[in-house]
Amino acid sequence: MSRTIDAVVSPTQTNTIPADISGQMLDLDEDDDLEVFSKDSTLAEGSMFNASMQTSPGSMVNQCKFEEDDEGDSKDIFITVDNPESHVTAIETFITYRVLTKTTRSEFDNSEYEVRRRYQDFLWLKGKLEEAHSTLIVHPLPEKFVVKGMVERFNGDFIETRRKALHKFLNRIADHPILSCSEDFKVFLSAQAWELTTYKKQGPGFLSRMGETVRAVANSVRGVKNRPEEFNAIQEYVEDFSNKISSLDKVTQRIVKEQKEYLEELKEYGPTYTLWSGSEEELAEQLKGVAGCIERCCKETEEQVGHLSDTLVPVLHEYVLCAETLKAVLRRRDNIQAEFEAKNEALATKKVDRDALKEEIDKLEDRVEWANNALKGDWGRWQRSMRGDLKSAFLSTAEKNVDYYEKCLAVWETFLLSQRTEPSEETDRDNTP
Repeated sequence: MSRTIDAVVSPTQTNTIPADISGQMLDLDEDDDLEVFSKDSTLAEGSMFNASMQTSPGSMVNQCKFEEDDEGDSKDIFITVDNPESHVTAIETFITYRVLTKTTRSEFDNSEYEVRRRYQDFLWLKGKLEEAHSTLIVHPLPEKFVVKGMVERFNGDFIETRRKALHKFLNRIADHPILSCSEDFKVFLSAQAWELTTYKKQGPGFLSRMGETVRAVANSVRGVKNRPEEFNAIQEYVEDFSNKISSLDKVTQRIVKEQKEYLEELKEYGPTYTLWSGSEEELAEQLKGVAGCIERCCKETEEQVGHLSDTLVPVLHEYVLCAETLKAVLRRRDNIQAEFEAKNEALATKKVDRDALKEEIDKLEDRVEWANNALKGDWGRWQRSMRGDLKSAFLSTAEKNVDYYEKCLAVWETFLLSQRTEPSEETDRDNTP
């Protein structure tokens, strides 16, 4: 079933032929396939445009009702990113991922597709979407960085973290009423590797892209004079949100690092009691009991730290990068308006070619209106998604903390109960010769 797009369409749009993460960052430019979430943008700001979580049934999280996406029941495209594979050539080593797509959309020739993609392909898709829809919010990609000391090159845990991020990136696009209908997105999901390589070569050349970049820089320097108040409010919100989410991200990373260090100390702590029990016969039972409690608490702590690293840390860091994406979208909107304002000023001063300039201004006015409407529509969608994701992460973390402390408490309470003795037993022990 083809999705109906309830949105404003760009007047100039054309169709073409088809983990501890607080350590020091190491830039691995030679291998674009090692990343966690990306602030990189392949589109110059201001460029012209063409227009979940698993829990138990009794979980407290499952008792909370989140805002549901209005289009959830009409989802007609399902994407899975899995099965990462390492490839070694004479000049590079990289990872590809299997991208499985199932769809009922009529614009696809088949209902199922299976292709392999590397990180550079995801980056290309993101750039094309931003190029075509500069004031829509495209979800961030994994960064081209590895955290020093977190994982080794191509470590399985790291690759899995990266796979989840790429999976989320594609499904965010699939759920978007406009981005999901992009021809570039369709080609990404359906074309074989050689077909995608050929398709990528289409489009504007280097000089054309340079011209767009120069124009974007000029508009950015010029600035916007009469930004609508609603976008001033959005900008203030984004700045405040960015500061708060960045602080939470940094503190959470620090907490995870400290908890991992505590866990390593805990692993050495229990054996010390066990070793001591061998030379202290009168305290042997108690020493072994404490050692056992520490060992069980150590296992619970390891699980709790892992949950925090897998659940809360990625979401916070993801929205740190989303904040940067929002700032870039707002700047691109401002650049479009700045160009429109500059043309109006030129019309007031020029004596020749007024008709041609007036026609250009009319087109720019349409572009400004489209850009404003696109951003306003996407802003509400992004807020609903952000609030749902953060609620889920916070509640899951709270539930896991309760579970962790209850289990550790039960371990120590059991030990205390085992050490209680009846008065008669104590008397008999004292009278033993």
